[in-house]
Amino acid sequence: MANAIEKLEGLVLLTGASSGIGYELAKLAAADGCDLILCADRDLDKAERAARDAGASSVEVVEADLATREGLQKLMEALGDRQPDVLMANAGHGLGKAFLDQEWADIAHVIHTNITGTTWLIHEIGRRMRARNAGRILVTGSIAGHIPGSFQLVYNSTKSYVDYFCFGLRNELKDTDVTITCLMPGPTETEFFKRGDLEDTGVGQSDSKADAAKVARDGYEALLSGDAHTVSGFMNKVQDAFAGIIPDTMLAQMHRKMAEPQS
Repeated sequence: MANAIEKLEGLVLLTGASSGIGYELAKLAAADGCDLILCADRDLDKAERAARDAGASSVEVVEADLATREGLQKLMEALGDRQPDVLMANAGHGLGKAFLDQEWADIAHVIHTNITGTTWLIHEIGRRMRARNAGRILVTGSIAGHIPGSFQLVYNSTKSYVDYFCFGLRNELKDTDVTITCLMPGPTETEFFKRGDLEDTGVGQSDSKADAAKVARDGYEALLSGDAHTVSGFMNKVQDAFAGIIPDTMLAQMHRKMAEPQS
């Protein structure tokens, strides 16, 4: 595996860059003087300004829905033959309410964003990195991937895929200088709850959600260190540890209390 480094250099491709954790990651990479390609499906103007103000060498924005073939192709066309030194695969979103009350189109969009688009992008960029035996990949997973997600079922299930995919791919690449790091936050103060229709829930209304800048910093530092993963926040570390001990039926009931609509 690659050694730890003090800061990022070169070209960074970052998805889900318009808000939340991705927005904060963009500022961190910009402060290191990286060239940035920022991708999101909406509202990239603020992220572009923030990255330039933070010191990015250059900033290019690509508005694309990575749940779609067209969106993925648009991003790759913008990238062209350039070789990213770092991929931050952060794009993802959730969906609240009971699974059978959700619309299939919404379910499919979560799956195709969190799993299909993320996996396809890592495959494309990862091949380029392996060919030159250099590169770092940060993927935003979640401690939710270790918890049966009653009333947030599709999201938690997709993050389970993402978390374990990262560990498996890291093992496949263990004899190379390409690193895979999985950032696993818990509930974080972002647009996630509004976009996923989760504001009318215990977790959505909680005042104890993590600060997105702190979560991004934890992930960024893990990426620099070449770590396999990081769970951001002490209580999230505790919760993640207990998730491997508490019976799944009990975990599902605990999650229900957090995520079931209150109205």
